Amino acid sequence: QVQLVESGGGLVQPGGSLRLSCAASGFSFSRYVMSWYRQPPGKERELVASISLPGGSTNYADSVKGRFTISRDNSKNTVYLQMNSLKPEDTAVYYCKAWNPPSIWWGQGTQVTVSS
Repeated sequence: QVQLVESGGGLVQPGGSLRLSCAASGFSFSRYVMSWYRQPPGKERELVASISLPGGSTNYADSVKGRFTISRDNSKNTVYLQMNSLKPEDTAVYYCKAWNPPSIWWGQGTQVTVSS
């Protein structure tokens, strides 16, 4: 059974940091491109960052470049999103995605709220 379980979301003040984790099980994690998406209130889901394989090359949305860092630990079947210098516009539900065509799997999401 495939599972992607996000954790680490919460309420943080502007300028603060959070680290999201996505623990994967039920598939060959190291063979999948892993991504973080987010869906702000009333808006469509958008790509935040992804990390490919092999070599772990990364790409980021322009809005988070220099502030967010995606990483993966294949020994723990986990992908991370380190979020620094958070802004109110980063408020969203954050989702983890695993992709290896034709397979695509999503986590259930974790809420991140940036507010004073």
